[in-house]
Amino acid sequence: MNIYDTVSPLDYRYYGGNEELFERLSPYVSESAYIKYLLKVETALVKVLARRGICKESVVAEVEQACKDITPEAVYQEENRIRHNIRALVNCIRRRIPEESRQYIHLLATSCDILDTATALRYKDLTRNVILPDLVELEKTLIDVARENADIAQMGRTHGQHAEPITFGFALALYVDRIGNRIEFIDQVSQNLCGKFSGAVGAYNALSLIYPENPETFEIEVLQELGLKPAGISSQIVQPEPLTDLVYGVISCFSIMAGLADDMRHLYRTEIAEVHEKYDEEKVGSSTMPHKINPINFENIKSLYKEFMPRIITVFMDQLSEHQRDLTNSASGRFVAEIFTAFDYVVRRLTRTMSKIEVNVQKLNANLDISKDSFVAEPIYILLAYNGFPDAYDYTRKLVAESYRTGRKLTEILFEDEKLKPYLKNLTDEQKAIIQNPTLYTGVAQKRTIEICDKWEAKFNEHLILV
Repeated sequence: MNIYDTVSPLDYRYYGGNEELFERLSPYVSESAYIKYLLKVETALVKVLARRGICKESVVAEVEQACKDITPEAVYQEENRIRHNIRALVNCIRRRIPEESRQYIHLLATSCDILDTATALRYKDLTRNVILPDLVELEKTLIDVARENADIAQMGRTHGQHAEPITFGFALALYVDRIGNRIEFIDQVSQNLCGKFSGAVGAYNALSLIYPENPETFEIEVLQELGLKPAGISSQIVQPEPLTDLVYGVISCFSIMAGLADDMRHLYRTEIAEVHEKYDEEKVGSSTMPHKINPINFENIKSLYKEFMPRIITVFMDQLSEHQRDLTNSASGRFVAEIFTAFDYVVRRLTRTMSKIEVNVQKLNANLDISKDSFVAEPIYILLAYNGFPDAYDYTRKLVAESYRTGRKLTEILFEDEKLKPYLKNLTDEQKAIIQNPTLYTGVAQKRTIEICDKWEAKFNEHLILV
């Protein structure tokens, strides 16, 4: 099939249209990958049957060879014939092994023992082999940019208005910490993904026929073959919360990246112009305006977030299944792989984009200059109050009003005010310097930036988070 004949933009534009991303993700998110994981679970079952003496060791080799030859096309052709996906998979294995071995395929299992266990295994592998390493790479990129700009003063903004100075590195350090916390959460919940081998209603009915005293040990043994642990208890399906937690962690991190993209997009605006990407003469910003260079990477990240963030609602809805199981998640659950695919695409795109960011220090200083005679009101009020001046806040507001009315600088009015001179003489040299040059009023932004960067680098270097 030509990818441009497909329906989903993931297929023809993002996932299928990006060879590097496709090669990285397809072993986990594709339908071919899912079938391979299903075959892994069926193989693990046969290994345990052989280990327990239920079938010969030779059956394991026969099944392993058969699984190598099974294609997704073959499974789907069989499903179209019999209208059952797992039995189709089982039939494909059975046809490729000797008749005397066929009875052991899928023995003691129900469909969801295979389906849910394969789902947990592939998403655990995806998270640990692709998503976490890509997130760590994004973190390292953000840390580099934050460190480089730890002392570069920037106008802080609240409600879209100039507030007080911070540093550009400090603004990024917040995202370093937020994404770092999400990395830890995703790392933790991915380890909680669990499988099951407890039968059609979760009570080990079939296994109890063979192992009436301890059927649970058979489940543990099958899952150990795959590097998974069992849920504490299950119905026909595995408990949905571990996967829900993982998707939530991913969507939550997606939100943070969309916030960063939005912040950078606004700093890109012509009237702010504090950042821009390195110029690429091959990149076209407009079909008619040759001068346009647009923040398209940041805009696309937010756009993809808008598409995939609401899907968490469906994942929450899939926690509901009547009694021991219904099929109301059978279609919706197939789309979860798309969430992970879009998320990793955005992680990698944001990493590339942030690595190309250039900071316009001249424009940062110009924007600070616009408001420095206004935001100096806070340190004035604080220092007057600290040194005992009564009603310092209201008096400072009167000084601000006079500055607006006369056009004179607030600091000039301040130091000429006879009523304030007894209090101003108590200021330290550092405090006076801040009032006379308010762009120095950045608190400990530089120090905190370095501390946050050091914190997360140490965790990566000490392998407290998967790298």
